[in-house]
Amino acid sequence: MRKNVKTKKRIREELNSHETISVSGKTVEEALDNGLTQLQVSRERVEYVEIQSPKKGFLNLFSKPAILEITVKPDPIEEARSFLSTILECMQVDLTIDIHQLKENEARFNLEGEDVGITIGKRGQTLESLQYLTNLAANRHADRFYRIELDAENYRERRQKTLEQLAFRLAEKAKRTKRKVTLEPMQAKERKLIHQTLQKDRAIETFSDGKEPRRHIVIAPKTTDLSCDQWFFDAIYGG
Repeated sequence: MRKNVKTKKRIREELNSHETISVSGKTVEEALDNGLTQLQVSRERVEYVEIQSPKKGFLNLFSKPAILEITVKPDPIEEARSFLSTILECMQVDLTIDIHQLKENEARFNLEGEDVGITIGKRGQTLESLQYLTNLAANRHADRFYRIELDAENYRERRQKTLEQLAFRLAEKAKRTKRKVTLEPMQAKERKLIHQTLQKDRAIETFSDGKEPRRHIVIAPKTTDLSCDQWFFDAIYGG
C-alpha cells in the first residue's frame, strides 16, 4: 500500500515539475537575459512575471533592481517523455524511448527493450492505455493539442498487417461457405481497419455487432449474387 502511495506521489511530482526561478537585473531585459542564461533556454520557452520594477536612485542610492519570476513553459514532448519514463519505472520495466517528430504538433514514441511485451498487453490494450495517459500528460499545460503516438518495437505496423491478412482470409471463408463469419471483439480503430480493408469487395459486407467491450465485426456474403443479376439481365435483354 505504501508503494502505491509513493507511486502516485512520484507521478504528481512529474506532472508539476515546471522550473521557476527568481532573477534580478538593472533592467527588465537584463533580468530576463540572466534568467535565460541560468535556465539555458530560448525566450520562446519561458513566461515571466515582473515582481519589482527597476528604479533609478540619485548616485545609485536607493535604486531598485528589476526582479522577475521566470517559469519554463511546458514542452509537450518532454512532459510526455518524463511522465512515460516514470510509469515504466513504476512498472519495473527497463525500456528506452525512441522519439520521432512527425509534425509540428505530433510525435511518435517507440518503446524498445527486452520487457516490451509487458507494455503491449493482450491485443495491444495495455499499449492503448499507456498512449491515452501519455497524451493526457503531454496536453496538460499545452496551448494547443499535441498528439503522441505510442508504439512498442513497431507493434502497430505488425498488428495492422495481421488484421489485414485475417480480414482477407475470413472474407474468402464467408464467400466459400456462404455463411457469416464472426471475428473476436476488437477496439474501435481495429474494427475500422477491417471495414476499410474489405470495403471494395462487392461479394461481402461487414458490420459491427454487440456492445463494448464485446463489440465485434461480422463478415457476411451479400444476399444478391452478381452472377444471377447478370443472368437476369442477359435473359431480358438478350445480352
